[in-house]
Amino acid sequence: MSATPAASASLRAALSYCVRQVRSYDYHHYLCLLHLPPAVRKAAFTFRAFNVETAKAMDVVSDPKTGLMRLLWWKDVIDKVFANKLVEHPVAQALSSVVSDHKVSKHWLKRSVDARINDANRDEGAIPETSAELERYAEDTQSTILYMTLQAGGIQSTVADHAASHIGKASGLLLLLKALPHHVNKQGVIPYIPANIAKECGLLTREGGRSEVRMDERLPDAVFKVASVAEAHLHKARELASSVPREAIPVLLPALPAQVLLDSLRRCEFNVFDSRVSRGVHGVSPLWYQLKLNWYSWRNKY
Repeated sequence: MSATPAASASLRAALSYCVRQVRSYDYHHYLCLLHLPPAVRKAAFTFRAFNVETAKAMDVVSDPKTGLMRLLWWKDVIDKVFANKLVEHPVAQALSSVVSDHKVSKHWLKRSVDARINDANRDEGAIPETSAELERYAEDTQSTILYMTLQAGGIQSTVADHAASHIGKASGLLLLLKALPHHVNKQGVIPYIPANIAKECGLLTREGGRSEVRMDERLPDAVFKVASVAEAHLHKARELASSVPREAIPVLLPALPAQVLLDSLRRCEFNVFDSRVSRGVHGVSPLWYQLKLNWYSWRNKY
C-alpha cells in the first residue's frame, strides 16, 4: 500500500530539513554527499543530520543539564524509530524512513549518541587521559556515520569498514582541534588535548586530582601531536584504497575534507587560534574545495 499524499509530503519536508541542517552546520560534508549515488544520498543526509542534532545539543543551551536531557531524548528516539513508533521531529521522521528502506544497525546510532552523552557527563574542564580515548570518541561520533552509510548502500566489505574507521577517526580528531577556540571561549579551558600529550609538551597541570591543559606558546606543539595521529589514520585509510570496492569510494570521500583541514592547520603552524583556519571551507576557498572534491570524485579517489 503506497503512502498517502500527506505522508509523502511530510517525508519530503523532513528530508529537506535534513539537507538544510547538513548544509548549514556541516558544509564540508554536505558537498561530499552530493557525490553519492541518489539511492544512498537520502540515508547519508539523514545520518549527518542526526549527527548535527546530537553534536549541537550541548551548544545551543546555557544549562548543560538541558543539553544532556536533549541527548537522552535522542537516545530514546532511536528506540522508538526501530520500534516503528512515530516521533514528531523531521530528523526522526527521515530516520524512520531510512530504517524501513535499508538494513541499518541500531548499534551504530546508539554508539554515536552514547559517546556524546558520556562526553557531556564529564566533569567540566576534564580532559581525556590518552590519545586512544580521544580516538575512540572520534570513531564513535564520526566513523559510525560512514559505517551506516556503507550499510545503507548494501556495501559489505571489511576493507571498506577499516578505511571508514580510519577516516572517521582522522576527521573526528581534526574537527575537535578546529573547535578548540570555540570551547575555550565557552568554557575557559582547553578540552580534547589528551593528558599524555599535554604532559609531553609541558602543558599539563594537576590540581586537586584534576588535570588541565595550560594555555601558552607550546599549545601548537600539542595540536601538532594530535594532528599527527589523525594524519596516520588518513595514511592507513589510503593504503587500503586499492582493495576497497569501487562502490564504496564515494562514501569515503570525507577523507578529503580531513586532509584539507590538516593542510590548513599545517600552514598556520598548528595554531588553532589563527583566523585563517576557519575561513571558507576548512581554511580554503569554497571554489577550490569543490574543484578538488570534483577531481577526487572523478578519479575515484578519497
